[in-house]
Amino acid sequence: MTRPSSYTAEAMPGPAAPADIAIHIEEKTWHLWGRNGIGHETDLADGVPEDGLPVLLGAGLGHCLRRLVERGLPVAVVDREKTIDRITGLRAMWKDKPGILWLDCETPDDILAELESWQRENSGRSWAPVTLPLYLRLDREYYGTLANELKGSVDFWNQARYPKFQSAKPRVLFFDSDYFLCREIRSGLKELAVEHHVLPLENTETGSKKFIEALLQAVVDFKPDFALTVNHFGLDRQGKLAGLLEELRLPLASWFVDNPHLILHQYAHPGTDNTVIFTFDAGNLALLHDKGFSNVHYLPLATDVTRFRPGAGISTPEAWASDVSFVGNSMVRPVADCLTKAALPADLCPDYQTVARSFGSSGETDVTRFLEAYHPEWFAAYQALPTPENRLALESLLTWEATRQYRLDCVRQTLEFSPLVVGDKGWQPQLGQDTRWRHLSGLDYYADLPRFYPLSKINFNCTSRQMIGAVNQRVFDVPACGGFLLTDYREQMEMLFDLEREAVVYRSPEEIPGLIRALLKDDSRRKAVTEAARKRILNEHTYTIRLTRLLEIMHRTFTA
Repeated sequence: MTRPSSYTAEAMPGPAAPADIAIHIEEKTWHLWGRNGIGHETDLADGVPEDGLPVLLGAGLGHCLRRLVERGLPVAVVDREKTIDRITGLRAMWKDKPGILWLDCETPDDILAELESWQRENSGRSWAPVTLPLYLRLDREYYGTLANELKGSVDFWNQARYPKFQSAKPRVLFFDSDYFLCREIRSGLKELAVEHHVLPLENTETGSKKFIEALLQAVVDFKPDFALTVNHFGLDRQGKLAGLLEELRLPLASWFVDNPHLILHQYAHPGTDNTVIFTFDAGNLALLHDKGFSNVHYLPLATDVTRFRPGAGISTPEAWASDVSFVGNSMVRPVADCLTKAALPADLCPDYQTVARSFGSSGETDVTRFLEAYHPEWFAAYQALPTPENRLALESLLTWEATRQYRLDCVRQTLEFSPLVVGDKGWQPQLGQDTRWRHLSGLDYYADLPRFYPLSKINFNCTSRQMIGAVNQRVFDVPACGGFLLTDYREQMEMLFDLEREAVVYRSPEEIPGLIRALLKDDSRRKAVTEAARKRILNEHTYTIRLTRLLEIMHRTFTA
């Protein structure tokens, strides 16, 4: 960006320092201030609020700068007028003073980038621009552009920092990744008549520039009380979006429905007081506190009873009917993907299945703690992996391989009952040439499963090894639509159901055949358990109930 013209300058003497500066440009003379320049410039400082972040567009005679420094405020000075500075000597005089940022970058964009970084260093305080009029005349394209941008930013921050939680029902800004649970959240907010605005996420991990722009616009236009996301989707690992939400003073609710350790791995700036974490697994509460989150709550999964209900579908294929069925992923593909991404040393690769089985039976869910305690050579290899992505892949590898082995062990126990296994093609090589089972490719969760579950006398369930003591979605969905469920025992089931009346569980794979045999003969027991479980679900375990609790916690946390 070129300057419009050159000029010369001379000091107008005062008692101890220049009282004004005359600018000679194109046969004209302009004055920095004219009469009583010292008073005019000093008065500019009085318009800067105590919580503001002053940005001077022009250093002038230095009187405004001096007054702001005396008030203890950090100050940024944008000034590239070397001709004037040679007279005042301000930059040389103040360059080493702490709390003053001098900027003379070539373009306004470069200046704004520096100011944004400085603003973050100062806790996101709102800019308080102070424009010296002469500087606009000297270079309107440069200083005028900055003045307009800073004024627009001030207007934005004034609009963005509105009072939150002023009504009984908070207004929710939902980051929609279309991942599991997102449809249920949208449906639940609508059913609860909660005003909400949906921001689609094209990438479940990091919000794009387009997403950030839409977020800022929604903050001004919709004025939400808090933002809501699932599994921290939309937040970048560098913590930039978390920092932006904090600067906006917009609280964030993040509901983890998968193992948070595998998600928060290597996240920066995770534990802000502006964030409330909800986890589906009570066993993760200590882990999340250790990661720096002060507001952490247990919020288990549930079901959407508008979808999972008896009679959800009239027409169903005959092939769906079975005595015993299992719906689930074989985990063959996730294991193979993680094995490739982990890039393990060649001498350890042959042992990953053995180590994973040991991990699965250990009761531990933190892979690093497990390896350090039981497999020090693997722990050393884990620490030596070159990237965080490699280390995360190793943790995921052992978690998913432990799940694959456990799931396969359990499903094999059902084979004498000719089960219908619904899932990916990975089941076929795992179950071999055994002809006692049938395979059905994956069904749509929303369109098919509410119709599928009631057609099995026994819906079989076994839980992923990523969970400490939590239950999965199937525990709620199957009874909600009138199906009977046989599931593995999970510690947190006792907080959710009466295990004498509302659930039937196995505690080891060896118990499975005997339980199935008895249950297939006892229609009345299956019916009674299903009806009792469904009654409990309708009263306590719907997503509208979960969202009501989430809204109450957010309101209480930020109005206390």
